[in-house]
Amino acid sequence: MTETMWEGRFLAIRKSGTWEYAERPHGIDAAVILAIDDGHVLLVEQYRVPLGRACLELPAGLIGDEIAGEAMAVAAARELEEETGYRAGRIDSLGVFHSSPGMTSECFTLVRASGLERVSDGGGDGTENITVHRVALADVPAFVAAKRAEGVAIDTKILLLLAGTIL
Repeated sequence: MTETMWEGRFLAIRKSGTWEYAERPHGIDAAVILAIDDGHVLLVEQYRVPLGRACLELPAGLIGDEIAGEAMAVAAARELEEETGYRAGRIDSLGVFHSSPGMTSECFTLVRASGLERVSDGGGDGTENITVHRVALADVPAFVAAKRAEGVAIDTKILLLLAGTIL
């Protein structure tokens, strides 16, 4: 039997037996966007309250947090443009992944955005203060190392870009 310990708008804490975990309530999911433009990847840097510092990430956002039943590809395209200022000509799903299955039931759909066109500066929706980075793929390891040295947290999904370089 699952017991709800606490529930807010975007997060719930549940208990099943002795296991406590977090989940996204109300059918809210997330999309994470791998946007590669002419040999460069789009990354975002933003302050994250749980970490108490800025974090380097792939662009991402919630699906269905504002519009119930919102299609994943529509949400991913919206979030990419809002955060980075790039509009995608195409969004392709690369599958559903679970971010930290020992602590949360949250999952995200990883998408590839292609046919990119810059239409604005990006930076978020007014409540966010997002810095956009367009980094050459060959420079990603050095860029990540420099950000880490500055004290910026590195989201685990960045491993997708580093996989060939950390073995």
